[in-house]
Amino acid sequence: MIRYALRCDRGHDFESWFQSSSAYDSQVKRKLVTCPICGSAKVGKAIMAPRIVGKKGRATPPPEAVAAATPDTTPSGPTSLLMAQERELRAKLKELRDHIVKNADNVGDRFAKEARAMHYGDKEHRPIYGEASPDEAKSLIDEGIEVSPLPTLPEDRN
Repeated sequence: MIRYALRCDRGHDFESWFQSSSAYDSQVKRKLVTCPICGSAKVGKAIMAPRIVGKKGRATPPPEAVAAATPDTTPSGPTSLLMAQERELRAKLKELRDHIVKNADNVGDRFAKEARAMHYGDKEHRPIYGEASPDEAKSLIDEGIEVSPLPTLPEDRN
């Protein structure tokens, strides 16, 4: 995990954690990193002081250093920022799924058969969704048929 100090184009400073620097780059490119204050997706890294620990620094740190290193879990801290971003991402995934369900035909377990028929010109193209086993989905992809799973959210499993 890596923590970045970030700044939006309107000058708001905030922090966020990422799995890696490439994960940060990917999320910024897809405009998933937004300012918690104004919502701007024009976000960049702010200048940060590196955290270097020498041999002497490996001893027990002073109490103020421990307090400063303890994650901020107050409602306005980094934890709430991650929770807000997760809620926003879940809302967008739900919106995408709801749009597909509303505007496409549910073909159920006939999905692979219907997708193939449309791909090979045996049926007219139309938006569909349904069920396919992992093997069926892999087979469709191997044939050059574009498929992707509907987003599943934790609340769907209840």
